[in-house]
Amino acid sequence: MEILKLTDKNIQDEHICCAISDKKCQDGYDAKKDWLKKEFKNGYNFQKVDVRGKVFIEYVPIENSWLPLTGKKFMVINCFWVSGQFKGKGNGKKLLEQCMADAEGMDGIIAVSSDKKRPFMTDPKFLKHHGFEIIDEAKPYFKLWGLKTNPKAEFPKFIESAKSGKCLNNGGITAFYSNTCPFTEFYTNTLLRTYAKEKNIPIEIHHIQSQEDGRKMPIPWIINSVFY
Repeated sequence: MEILKLTDKNIQDEHICCAISDKKCQDGYDAKKDWLKKEFKNGYNFQKVDVRGKVFIEYVPIENSWLPLTGKKFMVINCFWVSGQFKGKGNGKKLLEQCMADAEGMDGIIAVSSDKKRPFMTDPKFLKHHGFEIIDEAKPYFKLWGLKTNPKAEFPKFIESAKSGKCLNNGGITAFYSNTCPFTEFYTNTLLRTYAKEKNIPIEIHHIQSQEDGRKMPIPWIINSVFY
């Protein structure tokens, strides 16, 4: 099975893996494609195994990452997913090797994950198995995993303001989301808004639309976050 790189030339004809058959997330699916087309110009990579399934990796140079990170010359894994019948067949290793090849000339690779496997996060067991180590931590359970290719390099860190784990708004629900994921439009703007209305809870939703927005987050996560 070959690896296919998405570009602004082929993205309209290719699926982006996550929400292939999830019709309720069509708006988010389209928004993710639009987001990708803009970020391709900033060195963003979306590589997938050429099958109809969730077998893909996304990464970008840290200088253009939206995550609240400090550092330089590292590649940042944004999303990494191998599921279903495609697990346990070397596909994850193949995709990671593609990322490492594209990071040639850099000092290494990093990924935001956790203390254990959690939804929407790269599996930390996989990262550890391939030589990654925990290089920074943030409340409540975020871990920054890193792998150096240059032994003399200094690992990146979370921006200090992203370690507080606290939202400034103390009234009701506050949510943050970006179009880096096709599910966020529906689950944040539809389901969460509906829930808050039914429960008569005040809600405030922030759409992360730039690197500047992402680096202001109180936690090191930009896909979606909910504070109560």
